[in-house]
Amino acid sequence: MRSELKRNLTNIEEFILLGLTDVPNIQIFLFVLFLIFYIITLAGNIGIITAIQVDSRLHTPMYFFLNNLSFLDLCYSTIITPKTLSNFLAEKKTISYVGCGVQMFFFAASVTTECFLLGVMAYDRYVAICSPLRYTIIMNRDVCIRLVAAAYTGGYLNATLHTITTFRLPFCKTNRINHFYCDVPPLLKLSCTDTTMNEILMFIFGGFAETSSLTTIVVSYSYIISTILKIRSKEGQKKAFSTCGSHLIAVSLFYGTILFMYLRPTSSYAMEQDRVASVFYTVIIPMLNPIIYSLRNKEVAQALKKITHRGFMSK
Repeated sequence: MRSELKRNLTNIEEFILLGLTDVPNIQIFLFVLFLIFYIITLAGNIGIITAIQVDSRLHTPMYFFLNNLSFLDLCYSTIITPKTLSNFLAEKKTISYVGCGVQMFFFAASVTTECFLLGVMAYDRYVAICSPLRYTIIMNRDVCIRLVAAAYTGGYLNATLHTITTFRLPFCKTNRINHFYCDVPPLLKLSCTDTTMNEILMFIFGGFAETSSLTTIVVSYSYIISTILKIRSKEGQKKAFSTCGSHLIAVSLFYGTILFMYLRPTSSYAMEQDRVASVFYTVIIPMLNPIIYSLRNKEVAQALKKITHRGFMSK
């Protein structure tokens, strides 16, 4: 019996992604909608990366971190959206066993890295506002590179752990994933063995990434707000708040969705709700971040206008 079960498990070469809906007309509508979102995501994030690279005024720690944020948004949107788009039009919505593992790994790595990076960006704003005279000394190039490297290292270690522990499980119930991409919670539901240890690991390591970064953000902004309120000039207060506004909006959108998705037991998962939440942070947030930063940041907006103007002039 066990040998037959093992033979059946090794025969799983692909998974079927059930997606967001099986209604053809809705699938076509979602294909068009997701395609528009993805094009805006590509244009916005590539635009910000290009602006930061081209404009020497943006060669500062804050924009160095923003450059990496845009890169991560591009990464995890591209990991998910193209496959989702093709599945909207495909009759058989499949992903290979290896492809599922690769998708899950790079998605988890990008999302976890972004968690840490948002914490780093909050610390950067804390130093800029609370210790402005020492800002260039504290946030020197080496420190910035090390902070970003630490964020990527933490993200990829977390992704490696979850991918290995998830794909060591036997998937014997079915190969049909009740989601539109490969993620840990829906994959755990396919296993015929006890997944308690996987859930514990997800809570511990995923929770550490989220809570440590969120704690850094909360503490940093507590000091930031306290410092800003001591500024006598209303104009000075407004200017200080404006440098943090974009980051606060990005943090609220990202963490609101992530905390809802992962920091609860799998027994309480409602896949319909999770799919909606997943659309928000895999498709919509990567599209909104460049819009938020370009609309609320005059330097980024001016740099983007210059690039656009040069493009039209060259034609």
